[in-house]
Amino acid sequence: MEAGPTNGGGASPMQQMLGGPAPTFVSLTDDILFGQVWSRPELSRRDRSLTTITSLVSAGNIEQLEAHIPMGLQNGLTEAEIVEAITHVAFYAGWPRAVSALTLAKELLSKD
Repeated sequence: MEAGPTNGGGASPMQQMLGGPAPTFVSLTDDILFGQVWSRPELSRRDRSLTTITSLVSAGNIEQLEAHIPMGLQNGLTEAEIVEAITHVAFYAGWPRAVSALTLAKELLSKD
């Protein structure tokens, strides 16, 4: 299953979250980021998910992992790959960020 901007033809997650007050932001997210950028052939969706997860950890944007870890699984990453990527990036991004990310990953991965 490919991750994308819509939920089965309905409103996208971003439309559900910010559609009323920020329609331009929603459009940029859905059309440019998840439309054009995520469909570029130079990287697979799997590789884009791995890059996104490690980038979010590095930037300390742990709350965004709640959407991107499940998306990574849908795009072909394994639980072990996600945990290993976060472990690896801990040495570059900081131990506290990795602890926070792994805590959230544990919670998300135990839901399956």
